[in-house]
Amino acid sequence: MASSSTKTLLSLSLFLTLCALSQATYSGLILTLVNNCPYTIWPAIQPNAGHPVLERGGFALHTLTHRSFAAPTTHWSGRIWARTGCSYAHGKFNCATGDCGGRIECDGLGGAAPATLAQFALHHGHADFSSYGVSLVDGFNIPLTVTPHEGKGQCPVVGCRAEILQTCPAVLQLRSHGGHGPVVGCKSGCEAFKTDELCCRNHFNSPQTCKGSSYSEFFKHACPATFTYAHDSPSLMHECSSPRELKVIFCH
Repeated sequence: MASSSTKTLLSLSLFLTLCALSQATYSGLILTLVNNCPYTIWPAIQPNAGHPVLERGGFALHTLTHRSFAAPTTHWSGRIWARTGCSYAHGKFNCATGDCGGRIECDGLGGAAPATLAQFALHHGHADFSSYGVSLVDGFNIPLTVTPHEGKGQCPVVGCRAEILQTCPAVLQLRSHGGHGPVVGCKSGCEAFKTDELCCRNHFNSPQTCKGSSYSEFFKHACPATFTYAHDSPSLMHECSSPRELKVIFCH
């Protein structure tokens, strides 16, 4: 039978090993999702083609809580958004906005528009750049910002803090309960009218022919540092090298 001193040494060794593993998990870039909303949201993560799914693609995040996880150590790109108004009904999971095929874990699937998107390209370029931005090209469902920590170079906070649902034009409003409930999303002009011009498709799919509209200008006025149509250029650009952490803060 092991002596008490041996047991103590084993316990200490195990503790130190667990501490080392914990530190190793977060030795590189950390992604942190923060829910400052007064309600539960269901963040979703979709990688671009060829990149791994992170955190199984989605989870619940209760009000005033956060979840941190290690980003890939090599180049990764993708998007993060929040699903809102999610519930189980008749044995099925469904969200009022951002739904990914009725799944809690999106596992690579995209979300239904309208949804505010945080977009990322991590670990690229000669100086380990992490690029990030917030897009309203697919409309808006919740305020969010991306906040970098401990990066070098130009590392601004970007995003959309405005509560656009309160001012969304009637023609762009998405209402719950089949259109009879409260406004839960604000559609883009493309989503509302589906024309080639507003969606920057076909003949309009180039920087020369894809232009802003009165609908994209509505979003741009509320949140200048966001993408509001396919070939838009946000007012705030950056080159952020080797940040320690990127926080996506919902309802910031």
